[in-house]
Formats: sequence, C-alpha cells, structure tokens
Amino acid sequence: MAGSVGFIGLGNMGRPMSLNLVKHGFPLIVHDIDPAKVEPLRARGATVADSPERVGAGADRTICMVETTAQAETVIAGAHGIIRTAKPGHIVICMSTIDPFAARRLGDTLAKSGIAMLDAPVSGGTVRAESGELSVIGGGAPETFEACRDLFKAMGTKIFHVGDLGQGLAMKLVNNMLVQVNAVAVAEALVLGVKAGLDPKTIYEVIRVSTGTSNAFERGVPKILSRDFSATGTIDISFKDQELETAFAKQLGAPLLLANVSQQVYQMARAAGLGKQDGTAIIQVLEKLAGVRVGG
Repeated sequence: MAGSVGFIGLGNMGRPMSLNLVKHGFPLIVHDIDPAKVEPLRARGATVADSPERVGAGADRTICMVETTAQAETVIAGAHGIIRTAKPGHIVICMSTIDPFAARRLGDTLAKSGIAMLDAPVSGGTVRAESGELSVIGGGAPETFEACRDLFKAMGTKIFHVGDLGQGLAMKLVNNMLVQVNAVAVAEALVLGVKAGLDPKTIYEVIRVSTGTSNAFERGVPKILSRDFSATGTIDISFKDQELETAFAKQLGAPLLLANVSQQVYQMARAAGLGKQDGTAIIQVLEKLAGVRVGG
C-alpha cells in the first residue's frame, strides 16, 4: 500500500519502531507532544506535524503508539485527532496497550467516517523494538490487517492476526499479566533465597537451568544483580497494564487472583517513589520488608 505513513508517539518504543519504518523506506509523518522526540526522525528525513490531525491529513495509514487509553482516545478521536482530517479509506493502527473495549468504541466511531482501525499491540521491549524483532499481535478485519502487513514486517518478525478488533489487545493483556505476576514471583524468590543465606549469583545460575526459570527470570535477574534499574519498561507502565487487565477481567466476569495481588506490589513501589524505574525495581520493596539486599 503506497503513500505516507503517520506515526504518533515517539517514546521508548515508538522511536525505534518508527526508525525501522524509515530504514525500510516508508515516508513518515510524525508527531509527539515532546518536540525533542521528533528530532531523530526529522534527521532521518521524516516530515514533522504539529498535531494528530495534521498527521491524519497527510497519511494513508497512521500508527498510534501512546501510553494510555485516554491519550489514544485524544489522538484518534479528540478535538484535534486523526478523525478530523483523515479521508475515507484511511487506516488507524493502534499499537498502544489500551482497554480493548475502548478500542472497539474507537473503531465504531472511525467507521462512521469511513476510516478502518486495527489494534496491533507489540511485545518484545525496547531491545527488540530497536532490532525490528517485535511480536505484533493484531485484531481487526483480515483485509485491513493484510493491508498493513508490510508495516508490521518492518517492525517485527512474529506477526499474528488473532481475531476481531480488540482481540489483539486481549491477547497482549494475557501476555503482560503473565510477565508481571512472574516478575513479582522472581523478586520474592530472590529475597527468600538471600534471606536464607544463599548467594544471589548462585540462585541465578541454578534456577536458569532448572524448572523454575522463565523469561522474566532470565531477563530480570541480571538487572537486579547489577542494580541496574534504568527503565526498559517502567513500574508505572506495568501498573497501568495491570489496571487494564483487572478492569478487563471484571467486565468479562473472569476471576483474576494473582494479577490483583501482584498489582499491589507495583503500587507499593510507586508509593515509594520508584514509578519511573524499571519493573525489576519492585524488588526494593520486598528487600526493605525482609531486611536484605540482592546483588550490588
């Protein structure tokens, strides 16, 4: 599908994703509320727009990669949103992790103006965003999804179409719930082991080749051991995702025990002023309660 591609939201994930689109030759029109964030894209030849509606006016397909449901609603259907200027046939691709029900409402609103919508959240974090190896988990009409596969292939290597609009987000929330619950379990296990007198490096070496290992363990423990809590995914964002997960489950009538309990660990970390640190920093809350320190 020819024509310019819009990209709104150039944060930790959006910046490398958009740069991969440029690398693959897509002409981009970009926007971010932080003027500094557009500069790497301007330097690579992207056109900079001062509002989402200006992006919508110049693009045939627009990717939204903002942080919250409210931001996505503003960017897509707000007073200066994409909907104000996008022509019939335009495709809005919401790659943000937001409320699936809100995504469906946005899709209904856009459809009245002849604009199609996909939800296509991603998994893989900033490292795989930079390498172009994200997992893209899409929901929406099959023909709309296929019309955007070229964009997804520029940003990811594992591309899934899992159902109707909102189903990509449902799948993403299921995935994130497992990651966050596991991250809390990893922190608890490390604190327990150190409290018992075990060397934390030995815990890592043993568990990573034993049945207790996981992606959260293998990726998270080295950061904890080095006390590197620089954010690849913040505690605030993890808390936001858990709020989406638990609210979604309530609307569906599905019980969620561990997601609700583990969310409180993230809330304790936020209350302790750790919200902008990496998700692995939740261990500091448990360390304080147990009177130990893991690594460092």
